[in-house]
Amino acid sequence: MTTLSSSLLDVLRRVDTPTVCNAIEVAQGKRGFSDFTRGTMQCSAPDEPPIVGFARTARISALAPPQDPPEVVRARRMDYYRYMAEGPRPSLAVIEDIDHPNCIGAYWGEINTTVHKGFGLAGALTNGVMRDLGDLPKGFPVVAGSVGVSHGFVHVTEIDIPVTVHGMIVRPGALIHADRHGAVAIPEGEIARLEEAIAKLLATERIVLDAARAPGFDFARFEEAWRAFEKART
Repeated sequence: MTTLSSSLLDVLRRVDTPTVCNAIEVAQGKRGFSDFTRGTMQCSAPDEPPIVGFARTARISALAPPQDPPEVVRARRMDYYRYMAEGPRPSLAVIEDIDHPNCIGAYWGEINTTVHKGFGLAGALTNGVMRDLGDLPKGFPVVAGSVGVSHGFVHVTEIDIPVTVHGMIVRPGALIHADRHGAVAIPEGEIARLEEAIAKLLATERIVLDAARAPGFDFARFEEAWRAFEKART
C-alpha cells in the first residue's frame, strides 16, 4: 500500500476537498478527473478539518432483519470491528448502505462513532444515515447521505470489498479526502505529486484572488489577471 508522508498529510488536512479535486487535475495535467461523489451530502462537523485516510470498506443494510443465523450475524459483526481496528493509519470507514436511496438505518450514531474513533479512525463516509448529531465525538466527522432518527435493522453484510458511495467507487485502501462538499478518491499514481500540485494550484488561484481583493480593482486589472491565470492554470 502507498504510504502517506507527514508533509502531505498535513497539507491535506488544511485544504478542502474541492481544492484536492482540482489539484489532482493539475497533477494529471488535464481536465476530466471524475472519482468524486455526486449530489449533496451531509457533514456532521462542517467546521472541523477534512477526513483524510485509507479506506476501510463495508456494506450494510437496515430495511429488513438479516436472514443469516444469529451466530453468523454476530461473527460478521465482530469481524467487521476487528477489520476496522486494524490496518494502516490514517484511515476512515467507507460504508455503502445497499438500501440507498431508501436508507432508514442510522449506522453512525453516538456509540458507533465513538467506537470507531477509539480504534483510531479519522472519520466515516457513507451514502447512508447518521444521527445523534449533538452527541457525536469531536475529531470524527461523518459525511453521510442523510440524517435520520432510526437504526432500523442495521447490520453488516460484506467487509473489505469495493463499495459505491454517491456515485464514487471506493476500493479498500484507496486514499480518500472528504469534507462538507463530499469526497474524492485520490489516484494512487498522483499521491507523490499531489503536494506540489496543491501548491501550484493555490499559487495560480492567487493571481486572480489577489488582484480582485486589491484596491482599485476594475475590469482592466481583471482582464490582465485573467490572462495570467489562464496561462498558468490546467
